[in-house]
Amino acid sequence: MSNAEQSPVVEAPAKNAGGGRTTILILALALILVSAVCGYALYTLRGHNAAGAAQAEAPAKEKKPELFMALDPAFVVNFRNADSLSYLQVGVTLMSHDPLVLQSAKEADPVIRNALLMLFSSQDYTELSSTDGKQKLQAKALAAVQKILTDRTGKPGVDALYFTSFVMQ
Repeated sequence: MSNAEQSPVVEAPAKNAGGGRTTILILALALILVSAVCGYALYTLRGHNAAGAAQAEAPAKEKKPELFMALDPAFVVNFRNADSLSYLQVGVTLMSHDPLVLQSAKEADPVIRNALLMLFSSQDYTELSSTDGKQKLQAKALAAVQKILTDRTGKPGVDALYFTSFVMQ
């Protein structure tokens, strides 16, 4: 064969001396970075929140459930309006975290009902027409019940008093 008929020589592309290593190094660093972020996220979610949850559960376990006692039947009182005689019907429910306090309130039901009837019948119609007036009456009623229970048990015990119905006419 002659030189004129030489077969075409295909040259291999020149390899980048560090190109393959650089790509592998970048991928390895990316993998390490992603692993570090995932590890930190798991540590934060499990580690810190587990400690925080344990601390949050401790007060939750100590906190007693809310117990309610309705004072039935509803209170109905007459009181004088500027123009005529009016009446007020109020449903009352007591809330405490201590079942013994509610038992004491049940035993003192006639005394509590008497104090609340006297309180409700001494109210002014125009004052009770506003939300502020109803909230003041609620606070006075709670104080009256707490005073009675403090005299009997040595502690107020009732944490809240709720009006479950409130009708004025």
